[in-house]
Order: sequence, then C-alpha cells, then structure tokens
Amino acid sequence: MLLKDKVAIITGGAKGIGKGIALMFAKEGCDVVVNAMHIEGAEKVAAEINAMGRKAIAIACDVADSAAVNDMVARTVKEFGKIDILVNNAGGVAGDAKIGDTTEEAWDRVISVNLTGQFLMCKAVIPYMKKNKYGKIINVSSMGAIHPPAPIVHYHAAKGGVLGLTTNLALELAQNNITVNAILPGPIKTEFFTEMFKGKSEAEAKAFFKMLDNKVPMHRMGEPEEIAGVALFLASDMSSYVTGEAINVGGGLPLSPMDEE
Repeated sequence: MLLKDKVAIITGGAKGIGKGIALMFAKEGCDVVVNAMHIEGAEKVAAEINAMGRKAIAIACDVADSAAVNDMVARTVKEFGKIDILVNNAGGVAGDAKIGDTTEEAWDRVISVNLTGQFLMCKAVIPYMKKNKYGKIINVSSMGAIHPPAPIVHYHAAKGGVLGLTTNLALELAQNNITVNAILPGPIKTEFFTEMFKGKSEAEAKAFFKMLDNKVPMHRMGEPEEIAGVALFLASDMSSYVTGEAINVGGGLPLSPMDEE
C-alpha cells in the first residue's frame, strides 16, 4: 500500500473530488480526517473509510476561519499523533462572476474559501510537518486559473493565487522534506457544476457542456477518481523529488483539438 500508516487531512472531503481522494487514500492504507462545512456529509465518508478497516473522523470546519482551522489541526494531532498529508480541496463559487456582476462581498467570500483557507490550513499543519521532518501538501487549484472556460473572476483569481502559494511554500519548505504541489483539474463530474448553474436555464447548461465536449481533446468530462490518482502519486513517496509543480488533469486540456470534419 502506498500510504500505509500515513495520516491525511482532506478539506472539502464530503463529496466530489475530495471524497474521491479520501476513499482512494484509505484504500492505500491512510487514516483520514474528512473535513467539510457540514458534518453530515463528512460523517458518511468517514463511515465508508472506517468500514474499510482504516480510521477516519469527520470534522465540520470553515477553512476560512483561522480559529476553527487551528482547532481541527490540534484535534487531528491528538487523535492520530501526526499529520503526514494535507489536501487543500475545499472551495466553491458564489453567484454570477463577470466583473460587473461581482460584488465585493462575493469576491471576499470566494477568495477567503478558495485561497485564504488554503493559506490557513498550510500555516496550521506546517509546524507539525517540520517537527516530523516529513510532509506532503497538495493544493487543488483549477485549470480555469490559467485557461478559464468562462468568466468566473473571483474563483479563477483565487485559484491563480493557489499556484503562487504552492510555489512559494515549495521553495520555503524544500529543506524540511516537505513537498508542496498543485493539481489543476479540468472539467470533472462533481456537484460544482450543479452549484454553478443554479438559477440558470437548462439550455444554458446544455450549451456549456456541449462547449466542454468540443474543447476537451478526450471529448469527455473526468471522474473524481482520475484526480484522486494524481493526488495519490503526489501524496506517496513515488513523488519524493517532486515539489513546486502544477499538474494539469483535464483530458488533454489546455491542448486544443482540431476541428473534426
């Protein structure tokens, strides 16, 4: 098993990509702290992991709240004795996102959840990783940070900031045997798109997904497990000499397929 006896915190672990990562890590021998805003979803994933014979606990916590983050990290260390892996996956979008439609309130909230939350999580776990002279930090960005498929200004700005956070921490922590890398998912079948199209028409959603099919060289959306596989590589010792990297996982994106006749 690639993660035998490791301990991971996975934020946003109750659904979608986070859930896929949590379950795959557990299959590879990892004990997991499943974080989410609401405890019910996190508890369901933790129960699945416990049923596999690994240990998991669910913790409800807003990653943009520094006090709550510090409490979650302290509880993790109390329960498991260490933190080997952090997956910063929590995030989300709030409302319309063209610049003219984006309020300061929406901007601040999306930046806080998608960028500040990752900063706070890293800041909280790094002292424990330094103490153990070992750590794997995986920050989930978005391919939209570098190739936005639609104008979602606050979300894509935050995810671009994640890339800067990743490279800076990778440089700072390299001598501590702590690697820091980012994953940039392309279009993945998750609840993200359900939230994205709240209040919009079915025709708008259909047109958007058709556009995705035309843009992705593989002509399909990805599955959470396909992101989880890359996260597993970055969390395992197979990637011991990899740090500061941003890995696109998008079915060939940002390459552009040729028009088919």
